[in-house]
Amino acid sequence: MSSCGFLNMATIGNFDPLSATIPATKIEITVSFCVLYIQGIGNKEWREFGRTEVIDNTLNPDFVRKFILDYFFEERQNLKFDLYDVDSKSSNLSKHDFLGQAFCTLGEVVGSLGGRMEKPLGGIPGKKCGTIIVKAEELSNCRESVMMQFCGNKLDKKDFFGKSDPFLVFYRSNEDGTFTICHKTEVVKINLNPVWQAFKIPVRALCNGDFDRTIKVEVYDWDRDGGHDFIGEFSTSYRELSRGQSQFNVYEVINPKKKGKKKKYLNSGTVTLLSFLVDIEATFLDYIKGGQWIKSLSLFGTHCSSPYLKLHALCSKSNKQRIRQLFFFPIFLQNGNPQNPYCNGIDGVMEAYYQSLKSVQLYGPTNFSPVINHVARYAASIKDGSQYFILLIITDGVISDMAQTKESIVNAACLPMSIIIVGVGPAEFDAMIELDGDEVRISSRGRYAERDIVQFVPFRDYIDRTGNHILSMARLAKDVLAEIPDQFLSYMRTRGIKPSPAPPPYTPPGHPLQTQI
Repeated sequence: MSSCGFLNMATIGNFDPLSATIPATKIEITVSFCVLYIQGIGNKEWREFGRTEVIDNTLNPDFVRKFILDYFFEERQNLKFDLYDVDSKSSNLSKHDFLGQAFCTLGEVVGSLGGRMEKPLGGIPGKKCGTIIVKAEELSNCRESVMMQFCGNKLDKKDFFGKSDPFLVFYRSNEDGTFTICHKTEVVKINLNPVWQAFKIPVRALCNGDFDRTIKVEVYDWDRDGGHDFIGEFSTSYRELSRGQSQFNVYEVINPKKKGKKKKYLNSGTVTLLSFLVDIEATFLDYIKGGQWIKSLSLFGTHCSSPYLKLHALCSKSNKQRIRQLFFFPIFLQNGNPQNPYCNGIDGVMEAYYQSLKSVQLYGPTNFSPVINHVARYAASIKDGSQYFILLIITDGVISDMAQTKESIVNAACLPMSIIIVGVGPAEFDAMIELDGDEVRISSRGRYAERDIVQFVPFRDYIDRTGNHILSMARLAKDVLAEIPDQFLSYMRTRGIKPSPAPPPYTPPGHPLQTQI
């Protein structure tokens, strides 16, 4: 299995600056004698990502080279595969015979049964060009976490009364020699022989998939004013830690300044690894591959204005692999059928919206709680993890029932659902930011929400002043969906709901030209 340290899409010539800092899932794609292109978001330009090696004299090649891409659930990542019959060693593609091409999105591949998608090749009028098979596999150590526990022994006294309040800070080393903080333990008060609580950390965060990369650990004495006293440090690696509790994982804590001043200095105490346990967590992709249905329910807000109509791009640009788009208008029944108030996909939603404008007068107040409670009743009826609900609210009004809405969100936080709010127009949206709960968890009547389930984005922040509407809509769609995977996983993991096993892919009989990707 390849590691996470491979070249990925976000590092190719600054191809997509929008995704450079967004956490991603790395996907391994196997490609056969072809050139892989990825499309830019703003200018729609196709840029070459990489090429496979050449295999001679076969119509059914199975190549060794893998392409490592970052998969972003919240983006539409367009891929193009061009296949060639290579006649010379020239790197100029025009010197070789073009065999065909195929287009798809990375989301389509990931969402296919078993992570395997077959597509017919085109590009040559009037000719059958064969098929191409694209396979996606999540890299293993992108999903591994490790549970560790440490204790200290005879640490230096830093406080006035002869004690210390020690804690540990872990740093991952970077390729340029710098260090990045990746974890802090809790503070153990007034104790020179502390036992810190066990903690879990992703392997990627700890060593970026390189088991021999240096991990630096600093030991501090906590001070109330924030001026924590440095006790000492030690270095290790993931490979050393993986030995578990042994004589190899007892570390001397060294203070370089003390060591330089005192000839008889030995150490400032020791830190011992008590336990080390690797855990492979189920990821968002595991649930998607297992057939997870995510239902998206939408409600449009109070006025007919052009931003509402532009938000068609919000849904059309999102990845829809294994996601059933089930749009529902619980208050206004905009399709006019109270017995079956559902619309078929985003096109059905937009058609119902256009038709409703002819007969419905929209106005305030803007009350969210009835809508949230309505969707919550659906979610409350299915708690086995087989379905997850997403409520999309698009509004241009200042919220009118803030207290009731907060209570509704707190109640819904224990259900399999998320809420996305898109604010349009010039209104002040301070209340929506409070509902988002990124900085302060939302509460009602002294009760805090079990988890954050709300994402708010103001539409006006995504209007591109240069007129690049494609780029601005792509940014909007990305931010709207950015928190869904983590919110989904937080519900499933806290309830111990595991993904269903992915069904085995159907393997068709051989084709005169069948390329494995």
